[in-house]
Amino acid sequence: MSETKIRDQITGYAKSLFDRGLTAGSTGNISVRVDDGWLMTPTGSSMGAIDPSRIAKLDEAGRHISGDAPTKEAFLHRVMYEKRPRARAVVHLHSTYSVAVSCLCGLDHDDVLPPLTAYYVMRVGRLPLVPYYPPGDEALAQAVAERTANSHAVLLANHGPVIAGADLSEAVYSVEELEETAKLFLLLRGEKTRPLSCDETTELQRRFPAKC
Repeated sequence: MSETKIRDQITGYAKSLFDRGLTAGSTGNISVRVDDGWLMTPTGSSMGAIDPSRIAKLDEAGRHISGDAPTKEAFLHRVMYEKRPRARAVVHLHSTYSVAVSCLCGLDHDDVLPPLTAYYVMRVGRLPLVPYYPPGDEALAQAVAERTANSHAVLLANHGPVIAGADLSEAVYSVEELEETAKLFLLLRGEKTRPLSCDETTELQRRFPAKC
């Protein structure tokens, strides 16, 4: 796919996420890996109004080389690409239900959400919780690196999800499935639930292994 088409794809998915309320204001960011680095939504921009020509371009080391300045959270994407070499795209959102879950006490830091549906297991799987760091704190990079080696998705405490995908559509579908599962998790709190069993999740993971 040409770089021009990738820029248009980023713009289209960003607007879709914004229009459906999965990100608000100037929050959230998307990146896509290209042959000589990666493209990324600019800092301070609304995902509902991205100008494809102004999307930031960074080299493979994460240095800004053209376009508007990238978000201060660009290091989250860099770490994902370093730890997930097959990843071609990364999406980070401040989506309401996922952030709400990230603020709860008593979460399993190794795997935040139970396997409530087959689609969650297939698209997200294991979801580690990364401890809280202030926005832009690059110490968060090391914390994410420690958690993402064995998972293509992480949840940042009091912040939101970061998900890598084999391409942009896969990353977007995965973050959408995570948000829906977070919503289900909150709706079902206090109710008796039947998550998928270990055997059921293992079979799904065998049949639908992670692509990145």
